[in-house]
Amino acid sequence: MLPRRSLSLLPRFCSFVPFATMSSKTGTFHLQQPLNYRAGARIQPVDGSHSEEVNEPATGRVMGKFLFSGEKEVDLAVQSAKAAFKIWSQKSGMERSRVLLEAARIIRERREEIATMETINNGKSIFEARVDIDISWQCLEYYAGLAGAIAGNAMIYKPSPLTPISVVMLAEIFTQAGVPNGLFNVVQGGAATGQFLCQHQDVSKVSFTGSVPTGIKIMEMSAKGIKPVTLELGGKSPLIIFSDSVLENAVNGALMANFLTQGEVCCNGTRVFVQREILEAFTKEVVKRTQKIKIGDPLLEDTRMGALISRPHLERVLGFITQAKEQGAKVLCGGEPYVPDDPKLKNGYYMRPCVLGDCRDDMTCVKEEIFGPVMSILPFDTEEEVLERANNTTFGLAGGVFTRDIQRAHRVVAALQAGTCFINNYNVSPVELPFGGYKMSGFGRENGQAGIEYYSQLKTVCVEMGDVESVF
Repeated sequence: MLPRRSLSLLPRFCSFVPFATMSSKTGTFHLQQPLNYRAGARIQPVDGSHSEEVNEPATGRVMGKFLFSGEKEVDLAVQSAKAAFKIWSQKSGMERSRVLLEAARIIRERREEIATMETINNGKSIFEARVDIDISWQCLEYYAGLAGAIAGNAMIYKPSPLTPISVVMLAEIFTQAGVPNGLFNVVQGGAATGQFLCQHQDVSKVSFTGSVPTGIKIMEMSAKGIKPVTLELGGKSPLIIFSDSVLENAVNGALMANFLTQGEVCCNGTRVFVQREILEAFTKEVVKRTQKIKIGDPLLEDTRMGALISRPHLERVLGFITQAKEQGAKVLCGGEPYVPDDPKLKNGYYMRPCVLGDCRDDMTCVKEEIFGPVMSILPFDTEEEVLERANNTTFGLAGGVFTRDIQRAHRVVAALQAGTCFINNYNVSPVELPFGGYKMSGFGRENGQAGIEYYSQLKTVCVEMGDVESVF
């Protein structure tokens, strides 16, 4: 999955370097400068004026610093991408396919190294990181199989300042696989860097993953240049569990819908509506299973929940729980900071996963995206009632339903105002399936054949093979 607050753009002209000395132990990695990537090589931004620290979520320690990119560096990245586009766009679909397949092969070969770096960079468990890496090479292989549809774009990627490292590995892999130098460039930075990218005259497409307020700003800036935008924003998705569900499956689905990546998944089903007949049994089992989740060093094989992305974000999530209690919710388990036994982890950003009961629809914890390991359980009685409540939100990214009645399942997902829906599972997203939201969750689609349509333009050509007739 992409980190929040990432920005990718396509220019209008629509020898491998080791990343660093890798270590498989938490608390030992030191950042290798630089983290910008342009024209097939790591470079320092020509106008970098502000440095930012990179913290390791698992330990809280500073791994190093990197420079933000200014307007000059952004322009150089765009010019480099324009030059690469002229080469890449002229290659046949089969030629592009071979490069994507080679990149997929390299990712598979370096799976453990990349997953380790991903874990160090964002705090998720190595178990989850391996799954993410597998999805990435599967995605490349899927699109390589659509040789005639591969668009031939060039790309400038601006990652979140909180997770600036992993994407540079991907850039190096693309270079090693044979893409023209400059086809995939990386610019590091914050809001100002993103603004330079959105407003650059040679950028013709903007894709953003992040918060609703930032998404609105991205739209405003892109609109001035008449640039199409794909937005994958926030969510407060409903998971509806009917009384005829297989209880164990419903509990498994609710855990997967709330606690993957420490709850830092935008499509998580954090509003868990449970039919009243099974509310007590479901809640009891969910609490028992949640209390057993192994928290700790994300590089250990048996860890299932690592550290949240930053100290301020951890405090924000804990603040939601405090507010929920003040508004009448009951903490059934978790919801407090967690300090692992290992001394090197004492300053990491850990918390116990939280289950909230006695929730109401008007509570802040039910209405606003928390983006952390917090599940809100809400009882319901009838299908009509729960659909009205499930859709009573400004978001529309995802939704799910558990029931043995397949007719009801399809009836419910048809009525849900959400772009991605799950029946008797949750957070299962094969690369073949388009992903995106309704309402304030954004628009446009990623993945699947439909995703290509949002990164290409139609051209209509009408050819007359005979004589031209005229009424004049």
